[in-house]
Amino acid sequence: MERIVVLGLGKVGTLAGELLHAAGFTVTGIDVRKKSVELPYETRTLDLSEPAQVASELQSADAVLSCLPYHLNIGVAQIAHAAGIHYFDLTEDVPTTKAIMELSKTARGLMAPQCGLAPGFVGIVGADLIGQFAECRACKMRVGALPQHPTGLMGYSFNWSPEGVVNEYLNDCEVLEEGEIKSVSPMEWIEKLYIDGTELEAFTTSGGLGTMCETYLGRVPNMDYKTMRYPGHVTLMNFFFHELLMRDRRAEAGEILVNAKPPVNDDIVYVHVSAEGIVEGRLARREFVRGYKPIILAGRQRTAIAWTTASSVVGIIEMVRNGTLPGAGFLKQEEVPLAAFLATRTGSAYAEHGAF
Repeated sequence: MERIVVLGLGKVGTLAGELLHAAGFTVTGIDVRKKSVELPYETRTLDLSEPAQVASELQSADAVLSCLPYHLNIGVAQIAHAAGIHYFDLTEDVPTTKAIMELSKTARGLMAPQCGLAPGFVGIVGADLIGQFAECRACKMRVGALPQHPTGLMGYSFNWSPEGVVNEYLNDCEVLEEGEIKSVSPMEWIEKLYIDGTELEAFTTSGGLGTMCETYLGRVPNMDYKTMRYPGHVTLMNFFFHELLMRDRRAEAGEILVNAKPPVNDDIVYVHVSAEGIVEGRLARREFVRGYKPIILAGRQRTAIAWTTASSVVGIIEMVRNGTLPGAGFLKQEEVPLAAFLATRTGSAYAEHGAF
């Protein structure tokens, strides 16, 4: 794998292209708009909603990384499947992942969705903790991408795709409860937790577990994923989506929220993963707790959500290239060894940052 096309050059896509270039890949970045900044790899403009044009661009590629809105990913995956090349994306959308999983049954390349932060890195960490137990009774995964200096009652800024956030807040959530896969409502199961003295609330959102419920059915009886926010956020979001009926107007809801709470540069990504079970005959608990802030990467300051997401997928792509991960079929994030991921050129950023 040498030539890779990155579709969608927002903050994450642009940085992913730079990190891939630094890792020795030949990169072509494609977006619907011309980039105003100079990048170390070739860029082109293209209507990415036109399958024929996308297919033409992928003919000479070995792999494609989609950093597009989730509703475009199935089409890209189908083109990659037909071309016999590797496919990677950052989606949290469950139906999209299931469609890609079906494609993988006849794929000549690797089909690897959900390679971002959550799902993605958080699942790699969760699997590593579970593997430390002779018998694991529960695994809880929490992630929050937040402003460092929140303002207003909502205490939030939309540094991530509004489509993705709305999708997570409104779609049902898969969990393992008492040994059964169940579907529960989003923005429920509210809990309080603290990270380095900062009070946060966590609540169910869709897609963060990826394929883990299926993988650990019969092995880990209780597992769930929740999003972390500052206290009071979930009450306001339930009011906005359900009492004001904005759940029926998703596109408009995203526009309203981003207009009210635009992105900030000083963000922080909290990761809190815990597991409980039996180690050497005794009940024990293991935790992975980090707070990732903006860093200088590829010569420029990057937001925490941008570098954690881009580093996750690029680290996985490096592992596929070097043979640590398979080169065909479907990749589950929980199959990615944490130590090997942290040892990659790009994934090592997770090891070097995040300590309190």
